[in-house]
Amino acid sequence: MKKIALIGSTGSIGRQVVNVALRYPERFQIVAMAANSNAPLFSEQIARLRPAFAVLRQESAARTLPPAPQGTRLAAGEEAFEEACAFADADIVFVAVSGFAGLKASLLALGAGRDIALANKESLVVGGDLVLRKAEEKGAKILPVDSEHSAIWQCLHFDCAAKYRRILLTASGGALRDVPLQKLEKMTAKEALAHPNWDMGAKITVDCATMLNKGFEVIEAMHLYGAPPEKIEVLVHRESIVHSMVEFEDGAVLAQMGVPSMELPIQLALTYPERISCKLPPVDFVKLGALHFEAVNQERYPCFSLALECAQKGGTYPCILNAAGEIAVSAFLKGQIKYTQIADIIEGTLSASLRGTAGSYAELEECDLAARARAQALLPQ
Repeated sequence: MKKIALIGSTGSIGRQVVNVALRYPERFQIVAMAANSNAPLFSEQIARLRPAFAVLRQESAARTLPPAPQGTRLAAGEEAFEEACAFADADIVFVAVSGFAGLKASLLALGAGRDIALANKESLVVGGDLVLRKAEEKGAKILPVDSEHSAIWQCLHFDCAAKYRRILLTASGGALRDVPLQKLEKMTAKEALAHPNWDMGAKITVDCATMLNKGFEVIEAMHLYGAPPEKIEVLVHRESIVHSMVEFEDGAVLAQMGVPSMELPIQLALTYPERISCKLPPVDFVKLGALHFEAVNQERYPCFSLALECAQKGGTYPCILNAAGEIAVSAFLKGQIKYTQIADIIEGTLSASLRGTAGSYAELEECDLAARARAQALLPQ
């Protein structure tokens, strides 16, 4: 029985982790769970899972929760959230919380010597050096959950230190990949969220449309696999069947393929190195007929280009990139800015020459707050 602390239980990934745990109750037990503010769903999850410890981070939302069932200790606030991230009885911490908050969760879990199943891009994008250093110091594993990084991990036979010639990251191109460039500024949030292949949360779906998420994944690959930028190539792959590939020194290329579903990488992070049924449909290669790959059109995806620049510069640039991206996408989803202004807000924030260093969590938190303030100031008033 593997005991799981699930951080971010009410988000898109968190809900799927719950599905996996309930599919195999003899294998998995969620002993601790934390969420931010979705009290109704959190209450339902507590009733179904009956964890030993349950935390709602936002105290005002926690006051609306019904009494916890017998055997569940219910808590709220930041201190309780930190306890859940390093829960003493957990074998693994599943970091499914989104945004900058994921970095704190990852560092707390690793600091407690727990392995982490990492579904939070920002942990490595913003604080990759800190996360890897803490994992090495505590002898803890980082098990990638992003579909692309899980694919690479699988192609490397679950050995992040294995040798390779090149990493080939695939991207769907997002919901707006065929919209004429001159019409992009008129695209609405509803249109950007209509992903052709994947069902994900709103922020990451918009990041797929702008391909900011793929820039994040380049930075993740640099940390996870020790890959310099020149050994990473991004390809647009419309079918989302090939989740990524690895090329080796002899010219062989291994690909991990499957239907577009996050349940496979989620479950594999929990069962590794064993594979068990995900109840997913098989890939119908005859129906597909062909798989297609294209170069990235950087004119269409300026956010991707900005992310690559930040990957090269390092330091606090990825932190600033992420903070500006969170503010800009939130503003777009609220109708405050046009789709094409997402890149403008990010570029304007990056050009502000914000000072700071990336040597500690406190320094990154300070940088994150400054970048958010700068990005917020760039929004239409």
